[in-house]
Amino acid sequence: MHTMEQSGDFSSNPAMEAAFNLEDAVKATPLKLDNPRLAWWQHKQPSIIKRIMIFAGLNGAVAVFLGFAVKHYLKSTSQENDCKPNCGIRWCDGFGMLLLLLAFIYAGLLYFLVIKPGISEKLKARLRLGGAFLSHFFFQWPVIVLVTIMLLTLFGIFLFFDSRHDTYRLMSLAGVLALLALSFLVSKHPKKVNYRPVLMGLLVQILLGLLCIRWTVGRSIFACLGAKVDSFLQNAAIGAQFVYGDALINRYAVFAFSVLSVIYFFSFCISILYYLGAMQWILLKLGWILQCVLGTTVCESIMAAANIFLGISEAPLLIRPYLKDLTHSELHSIMASGFATVSGTVLAAYISFGASPGHLITASVISAPAVLCVGKIVYPEVEESKTSSDNIQMEKSTDSSLVDAACNGATTGISLVHGIIANLIAFVSFIAFVNGILGWLGMLVGVDAVSLEGIFGLIFRPLAFLMGVSWEDSGYVGEIIGTKTVINEFVAYERLGALIRNQTISPRSVTIATYAICGFANPCSLGISIGVLSALVPDRRTAITSVSMRAMFTGSVACFMTACIAGLLISESPTEEPARLFNVTV
Repeated sequence: MHTMEQSGDFSSNPAMEAAFNLEDAVKATPLKLDNPRLAWWQHKQPSIIKRIMIFAGLNGAVAVFLGFAVKHYLKSTSQENDCKPNCGIRWCDGFGMLLLLLAFIYAGLLYFLVIKPGISEKLKARLRLGGAFLSHFFFQWPVIVLVTIMLLTLFGIFLFFDSRHDTYRLMSLAGVLALLALSFLVSKHPKKVNYRPVLMGLLVQILLGLLCIRWTVGRSIFACLGAKVDSFLQNAAIGAQFVYGDALINRYAVFAFSVLSVIYFFSFCISILYYLGAMQWILLKLGWILQCVLGTTVCESIMAAANIFLGISEAPLLIRPYLKDLTHSELHSIMASGFATVSGTVLAAYISFGASPGHLITASVISAPAVLCVGKIVYPEVEESKTSSDNIQMEKSTDSSLVDAACNGATTGISLVHGIIANLIAFVSFIAFVNGILGWLGMLVGVDAVSLEGIFGLIFRPLAFLMGVSWEDSGYVGEIIGTKTVINEFVAYERLGALIRNQTISPRSVTIATYAICGFANPCSLGISIGVLSALVPDRRTAITSVSMRAMFTGSVACFMTACIAGLLISESPTEEPARLFNVTV
C-alpha cells in the first residue's frame, strides 16, 4: 500500500506537477484579456458605474420632488376655500410649468443620449437623401406657386369670415401690399428677384401671426414667455439696489440706474450661454429652419435668427470668418436683419416704458422671416454664394473659463450702457433745440405749437393709417414712427409709454405701434452697423457702405409689415396689460 507521504509526492507524476506550476504562474502574473470588448469594459467600468450612480441619484431626486409636487397639487385643488387663486394646473407658473419643463428636459436627454447616438451613419445618409428629395420636390417653382395660392386662398376665406364685423382690419392688408410695391419700386435688380424667399417669407409671417397673435393658445404662450422674461430681468433690480441704493432704484427709479442696469445682467447671461455653446446651437437650428423654408443662404438665415437675441454689434461676430466672402446681397440681408429687430439686452428698457413683453418677443420672431422676404426684393442675389451649410462653423468663445465668460459679459455691458445714455442725452437735447427753433419760426408767421413731433405726425400719418390704426390715432402713431425712424426707438418707446399712461390712443393702436417701432432702423444704428462690420472686414468697407441705406430701408419696411400682420389679425382690444419692469422716471 502507498503511504500518505508516497501519495503526496508529485515527483513521480509529471501531469500533476505541471498543473500546480501553472496555478502558481497565474497567481503571479496579471490577467491579460485578448477580447477588446472585455478590455474596454475593464478600463471604462469605474467611470460607467459612477455615471450610472449619478444619473440614478439625480433621477431619484427628481422623482421624489415630483412626488411631493403632485401631493401638494392634489391637496391644494381639494381645498375649495383656497381654490380661486391657487387651483388648476397653471401651465405658466404652477404645477403645469413643472410638467412642461420635465417633459422638455427628458425629451432632450432621450434624443441626445439614446436616439441620436443609435442612428447609424448609413441611416443618417438615407435620411439626408430623403430630406434632399423632399426639399427638391416641394420647393420646385410650380409647387411653391400652387401651395402659395392655396394657403393665401384659405387665409383670405378666414379673413372674410373673421373680419366681417370689423372690416376696418382689412386696411392692414392694403398696408402689406403697399409696402411690397414700395420694395419693388426701390429694388436694386427688380428683374432678378427670386420669388421663393418672398412668397415663403410672406407665408411664414402669416403663419407666425396666426399662431402668436390670433390663436388663443399661442397668444397665451407668448404672453407667458413675456412674463417670464420680465420676471427674469427683474432680478437685476436686486443687484442694482445693492450698488446704487434703494432711493435711486425704487423710490425715484432713475432710468440710467434702475433700467439700464439690467443690461449688465442680461449680457452676463448671454456670455455664459455663448461660452457653453448653447447660443450657437440654438442659432444654428433656427437658421437651418429659415434656410430650408425660405431658400436663403446659411449666413443670411443664421444672422436673421441671431438678431432675435443679439444686437447689431454682437451678431456679426458669430460669422466673422465668412464676412469677407459674402456677396452684396448677403451683406445687405445681414445689415437689414439687425435693423428689423431689437436685442434682448434692451428689452427691459422698452418694458419699463409700458410696452408689452409678449408683443416685443412676437415682433422680433415675426420680423426674422419678414426681413428676408423684403430683403430679397430690395437687393436680389445676382452673385454666387461662397458659403454653405457644409462648410459653415460658428465662432466659438475665446474666454478661458465659465467665470471668465461671465465677467467679460458683465463688463461688455458697460460700453452699451454708456452708449445708450450718451445717445439719449444728445438726441433728446437736439429735439428740444429743434423744437425751440420751429416754435420761434411758427410764431413769426402766426402758427402756434409747431414741433418736430408734429411734422413727423403729418408725414407718417398715412403710413400709420395703412397699418390699421384708426384715423383719430394715426397722427399720434405717426409721430412715434417718425421719432423712431429719424431719432431712435428709445425715444419712441418713451413717447409711446406716455400715450399708454394717459390712455390717449386705443389698445389696438398701442399694439400696432409696438410692432412698428420694434427695430433698430435709425441713423444712429446705421453708423454703429457700418462701424462694426468695417472693423471686422476692412477690405469690404466699400461694399458695406454701398448697401447700408437700402438695408436700413429694408429693416424699417420689415417692421412695418410685421405691424400690418398684427393689425390684420387683432380682432378686438388686446386684454393683456402692459408689463412694467420698474416705475421709471426719465
